[in-house]
Amino acid sequence: MAWFVLIGAGLLEVVWAFSMKQSEGFTRVLPSVVTFIAMALSVGLLAWSMRSLPLGTAYAVWTGIGALGAFVAGIAILGEAAGTLRIVAAALILGGLVLMKFSSSD
Repeated sequence: MAWFVLIGAGLLEVVWAFSMKQSEGFTRVLPSVVTFIAMALSVGLLAWSMRSLPLGTAYAVWTGIGALGAFVAGIAILGEAAGTLRIVAAALILGGLVLMKFSSSD
């Protein structure tokens, strides 16, 4: 169950990063509100998952999901560049997440 909660926390990290970008430096109200709500929920779920997952594993997976999700959202929704080196870097992050999952005993 902790892994599912951690994945949810990571997905909410993507939501807050994306909405923060949309807030234009917190000058737009709705995206700013979404940012703070998603942040609070994301950190709350991360904390819950850490009750049974190791700190290093949980934090690395949370930030990795956030980084990969923001990367994909930037390319798919915002039209950001997807250069070869950026894609290789994202693949390395994904590989690290998979290794973290399989190296954890939980």
